[in-house]
Amino acid sequence: MFHQSGGCCDGSSPMCYPVGMFRTGSGDVLLGALEVDGTAPIEVYMSRSQFEYWKYTHLTIDVVDGRGAGFSLEVPEGKRFLTRSRMLDDAELTDLGLVPVGTGQTGGPDVG
Repeated sequence: MFHQSGGCCDGSSPMCYPVGMFRTGSGDVLLGALEVDGTAPIEVYMSRSQFEYWKYTHLTIDVVDGRGAGFSLEVPEGKRFLTRSRMLDDAELTDLGLVPVGTGQTGGPDVG
């Protein structure tokens, strides 16, 4: 499973843990599951408070050469996980219910 780190000693890298080694709770949001050939779906979580900042973005977990974070599974492999992001477009925001109906504005309340 992955948990998108919010900072501290491991920066803001996505952290990879064996299932059951990292406890999630009511303070975490299940973002979805990665579909990777040859393995069961891999759940991805983020803290609820951090999600409030990131909910308007599309996140991609990538693997690149480099030293991984200290607590994540990829450390001895010479690779590290990296989160890439882009802002969601208007159609994606609408599909996710993040655009107030009839305003065309992203975020914020529907005024008028």
